[in-house]
Amino acid sequence: MNPFNLPNDITDEATLADAAKHLGKANVILPRFSELADPRTISTDILHQINGVDPGVAHAKNLFRLHWYNDSQQKDLADVPDHLVLDQSLTGVAAPIVVMLGARFPMIGAHKVLAAYACLVTRLISGQFNPEHSRAVWPSTGNYCRGGIAISRILDCRGTAVLPAGMSRERFEWLESWVLNQEDIIRTPGSESNVKEIYDKCAELSTDPTNVILNQFSEFANYLVHRHCTGPAVKNVFDHLKKDNTGLTMAAFVAGTGSGGTLAAGDYLKEHCDARIVAVEPTACPTMLYNGFGEHNIQGIGDKHIPLIQNVMNTDIVAAVSDTSCDHLSVLFNSATGQEYLSSRRGIDATLVQNLQNLGLSGIANVLAAIKTAKLLDLPADAAVMTIATDSGGLYVSERQATENSAYANGFDQVSAAEVYCQHILGAETDHLLELNHRDRKRVFNLGYYTWVEQQGVSSEDFESRRDQSFWNGLQNYLPIWDEMIDEFNLRSGVDRSK
Repeated sequence: MNPFNLPNDITDEATLADAAKHLGKANVILPRFSELADPRTISTDILHQINGVDPGVAHAKNLFRLHWYNDSQQKDLADVPDHLVLDQSLTGVAAPIVVMLGARFPMIGAHKVLAAYACLVTRLISGQFNPEHSRAVWPSTGNYCRGGIAISRILDCRGTAVLPAGMSRERFEWLESWVLNQEDIIRTPGSESNVKEIYDKCAELSTDPTNVILNQFSEFANYLVHRHCTGPAVKNVFDHLKKDNTGLTMAAFVAGTGSGGTLAAGDYLKEHCDARIVAVEPTACPTMLYNGFGEHNIQGIGDKHIPLIQNVMNTDIVAAVSDTSCDHLSVLFNSATGQEYLSSRRGIDATLVQNLQNLGLSGIANVLAAIKTAKLLDLPADAAVMTIATDSGGLYVSERQATENSAYANGFDQVSAAEVYCQHILGAETDHLLELNHRDRKRVFNLGYYTWVEQQGVSSEDFESRRDQSFWNGLQNYLPIWDEMIDEFNLRSGVDRSK
């Protein structure tokens, strides 16, 4: 076992035997990581079984839908991951901005369920988690803990969500309908900015040995599953677009810091497409940019610390965006008035306008950061900026209502829509952007010391090992090992893959 809890062998045979027996009774087959990276490799027997399963329920076969290739109904496989291409008519910049849609993932409508699976399955297959006796604790600011609860339900084990009390009402409504015991929703003080409070609660819970803390900010399986699955999915979309534009290049990959997991796709894309990596944070809490702090409402983006699994030394640009912009654009994209303005007054394709509802708050933040990046780099029409929408606007109905009530007392009308569009999209500037040099990267990297060494007990040597790209590249050696361990676990559980 290495210091970062990445297993390459079985650590407890008895626990593994109990776990395999338990999942056998639950009729659960675990998909390989290679199958989630390329679902076309999933056996036809399994694909046939999936067809009759509702993607919104806690069914074992939905584990085989934890990939980017679900169609818009989340039922059939798409040749190319679902995405939006935002052109100059909307963004005001020549470079196309391509948005991958996390809402196509099953059960939670967000791609964080993929990370949750990765973090727990590596514990299962190595004998570190007994689903009959252990409790999976999922610290998060929303989507990861929802993904964790979904995975826990499928594996028939107890799962507990730990998240700030100030997150959107829709997140809590989902959790309340999925947990088996309401006490398994633990609300910590604050909102999106209050990650330290989540850690403190997890430290308290960890005193009980039956609680297994699956901290997405420090679980390297989170990093690896995005480098292995999300990165190639983004490239697949890019390759598809390039068929119609042979001169197209990938200028950048943009993602919110969050847990640092999704940014791992950038490591893959830099290696294979020479793309820059742009890390996004809120202007109200500019940790990487200014060593700053504060409060904000871009739910899912994270802040006030540098995740252990964030490959800072491979980051090229830091971009900060305003949560005010995200809140108001969410109203624009999801209201009939806003949609009417964009399609009728601005002449933007009506289908694209409707599809903007697939962008949640962090997705809007990523799009704004992509626009700012395109302006900073003076990108032409043949230089694409790739990004992610973690979830959809459906998770933020209550947040939009709050914005409308506070900012538009007389109602959100066409004038309001014009003001929002012109100020927050066309008016996006190159402020709060930094192209990182080596010294900048070292400064941001060093910020992580205070969280991980001083507070969370990571050794200085292990912390420092993450400076070198050989560390991150070497992590990929675990993936084929884990696939072999998954195969062995499935054999032990005795579930027939043909049924």
